[in-house]
Amino acid sequence: MAVTRRGVLVAALAGGGLALGYAIGPRRYPLPLAPREGEAAFDAWIRIGREGVVTVAVPQVEMGQGVTTLIPQVVAHELGADWRRVAVEPAPVSARYANVALAARWAPLWFPLAPGLADEPDDLIARRWAEDHLFNATADGTALAAFEGAARAAAACARAMLAQAAAARWGVAWEECAVEQGFVVHEGRRLSFGALAEEAATFAPPATPPLRPEPATERPAEFPPGAPLRHPRLDLPSKAAGAFTFAGDVRLPDMVFAAIRHAPLGASTSLSDLDEATAKGLRGFLQVVRGPGWVAAVATDTWTAENALGRMAPRFKVAAGVDSMTVDAAMDAAMRAGAAHALHEQGDRALVRGGLPVQIRYEVAPALHATVETGAAAAWLHDGRLELWAGTQAPEATREAAARAVGLDVRDVVLYPVGIGGSFDRRLESGPAVEAATIAKAVDRPVQLCWARREEFRAGLPRPPVVAVMAARPDRAGGIAAWRARIAVPPTAREFGRRLFGGEAPFQASAAVAGEADPMALDGALPPYAIANLAIDHVPATVGLPTARLRGNAHGWTAFFNESFVDELAHRAGREPLSYRMAMLGRDPRLAECLQRVAALAQWGGGDASGQGIACHRIGEGRIAVVASARRGAEGARVDRLSAVVDIGRIVNLDIARQQVEGGLVFGLGLALGCSVRYEGGRPDGERLAGLALPTLEDCPDIDVEFVESAAEPADPGELGVAAVAPALANALYSATGLRLRRLPFFAEEL
Repeated sequence: MAVTRRGVLVAALAGGGLALGYAIGPRRYPLPLAPREGEAAFDAWIRIGREGVVTVAVPQVEMGQGVTTLIPQVVAHELGADWRRVAVEPAPVSARYANVALAARWAPLWFPLAPGLADEPDDLIARRWAEDHLFNATADGTALAAFEGAARAAAACARAMLAQAAAARWGVAWEECAVEQGFVVHEGRRLSFGALAEEAATFAPPATPPLRPEPATERPAEFPPGAPLRHPRLDLPSKAAGAFTFAGDVRLPDMVFAAIRHAPLGASTSLSDLDEATAKGLRGFLQVVRGPGWVAAVATDTWTAENALGRMAPRFKVAAGVDSMTVDAAMDAAMRAGAAHALHEQGDRALVRGGLPVQIRYEVAPALHATVETGAAAAWLHDGRLELWAGTQAPEATREAAARAVGLDVRDVVLYPVGIGGSFDRRLESGPAVEAATIAKAVDRPVQLCWARREEFRAGLPRPPVVAVMAARPDRAGGIAAWRARIAVPPTAREFGRRLFGGEAPFQASAAVAGEADPMALDGALPPYAIANLAIDHVPATVGLPTARLRGNAHGWTAFFNESFVDELAHRAGREPLSYRMAMLGRDPRLAECLQRVAALAQWGGGDASGQGIACHRIGEGRIAVVASARRGAEGARVDRLSAVVDIGRIVNLDIARQQVEGGLVFGLGLALGCSVRYEGGRPDGERLAGLALPTLEDCPDIDVEFVESAAEPADPGELGVAAVAPALANALYSATGLRLRRLPFFAEEL
């Protein structure tokens, strides 16, 4: 709902108080990145130097998704810049870069009493809240939705100002000038951006940005196999050379290094034993720092700090430590007798209630993120100011958490954004930065903290356990007359929201939302098919395990439930799985096209003993259809090929879109085969990547991806593959082996 009237709006915000009078008029904010000597600034997005280099500010963290190429590409296209002379700079937190699209999507988390007032990007409340809270978070693939418009407008105005500067020299109308490849041209004359930038910055930007007729677009047909890239990624050269800066690369004068041990996951923990005397003889060891639920050793190098902790052998006293047997029992109890919240109902209620003829149970186990880079941060507290170097998806929340930890005002915390070596939503949590800040305060020196892999797993919160009973009432032709999903899952999105926006501790947040309905925990549960009578119920399970977001989030389990179930219904009806789906997709021709095209791409054999399985899913405006091809061998079943057809609307960078879909498919394959952990006494049963049954390069199947050319608004490609691959794989393994796998991850002995 867009708020357009003037006056005072009274709304209950997330903190429970009353906020009065969000002003209607536009606000002015200072430039987050001031131009350097020899540069001219054009809005908050663009700086142009005398040498002609165009530097683009990117207010999203680069964590492999290619955002430090996508936004500069949007600017380069609209500006008319030479791609070879485009640079990128991470932007600091600023209201200028408010991620209103994500704020609107997450309105139920920060505005729970009336999210309908702020759940669209053009809602005034969402914009004001995002600006006031410096909400620059990176999540849910919202970079283009949030920033393409502003970046295009800034680039279009800069292009007009450059043309005005050139036109003033030539004595012509600026509208007659063209801007291309880093030059302003007119009837054989041309001037470079570098020669015009400082003069152009003195002109007033047009009141209405003169946008080019077509935004940045790459069409699949323009890039046959082997075609050169038009816009290669800007971050790859520095990553290949080892020059790309991660938190672990930061070095400061007089820096010391910390190692850490975290307490087991439990409702209450305390340090019960620490033999400090055993570490005092180590050369380079400096001191011990204790924090809430952790203890750290500080030394002149990381090896000494780790060795010191090993000698001191810290032990923790844990009350109500997480135990997987207890979690399983709680999930079973919730599914059997838990109170259900009806999130969606349509059609005849009598047809979807009671005992339906077909009822099948599916399960999803907790899973860890398995990031390449473990948690890391550098901190320096001096002269009343805290400086932080941390890779974070939520920079302002990280600043606020660090400020609370060391007793500073958030205005006295400076965060220098650095890249992340894979996050999958893990770095929406701010643990490493808070710990590094606490240690820096205790030692009064710059400190770097890098978690060992075991600490990444010990301190990490998993995606939630989920149990679903999918029920259907077939009609006489074998179609679906009624569909009901009863899904038990903790209100995981709500507890994450209380941690992110309220600063609450994990067990505090999960206790606060116990029993609450959480529609975001069931995103994607509404199937894309035309089913007249349908019900979706959420059972908010209380399991004693704090949970977190993970790539794919709710779509990672709802797609598995829906597409496994519809496949089983097709086989029960004696129907071919592809045509069974197609018959119900009259209202979604885009998804139907994906299914038809993937069947041709994979040479679909019908799915009956062919070793092939099919699945489709949609996330927002993005669609995907996947065919997995498996075969049975002497050592079990093996997946040889994944074929996918994707419709993500207009594509800005085809190569990055392909990388994201392929990466999502492999990530989803990892979730289907591994990533799961069991807890005993608050400790995970695995503390190494090798113990997670992740697919290696040898295990990865051949992957074919095709894109549908579309004029629809861009959709994020990064989550689609994660969601769709598990059900396609389950359906393929049924076709190859006759065995139905209804639990994620699939057990190794079953494969």
